[in-house]
Amino acid sequence: RPQGLLMSVWFEGKSEIDCNLQQVQGAFDSYGEHYLAVIRLMPGLTTVELLEQGPNSVTIKTNEGLMTRTNITKRIDAESVIVEFDEVYEAGSKITVTSHFTDEFTTSDTGVMYRTVISDVAAPGFLGFFYLRFGGSKMGNAFLKAYTTYFERPID
Repeated sequence: RPQGLLMSVWFEGKSEIDCNLQQVQGAFDSYGEHYLAVIRLMPGLTTVELLEQGPNSVTIKTNEGLMTRTNITKRIDAESVIVEFDEVYEAGSKITVTSHFTDEFTTSDTGVMYRTVISDVAAPGFLGFFYLRFGGSKMGNAFLKAYTTYFERPID
């Protein structure tokens, strides 16, 4: 990823999550398990399977396509967890979307404030145009809801 370029933000949103920062830190111990659990909560996905997990990457197959997240980095301090990654999502043979995610979790008075930024989104072709034009808030809000559900679930 070239440094110094202006990032084009496609979606930015926040939600308050009723959990603590230690839960968030622990969730990112295994990227594969974590992303599998969160992606399962996305609307429209009926099958979600972890194909591959590397030290800073995961590949997940869903009923809609193949999701590859690479260059995963996490920064943890006393007040926050910040995770960034690049994603290539191949939705069948119809469309391939590339994007960059920044997920920030910071302590708040009532739990954790989750902020997600999806940027550098590219999707070629006619379908890509519609995805870029109309998909941002739908996708972004689905991620906000999935993370809230994931972190607020009862812990076994």
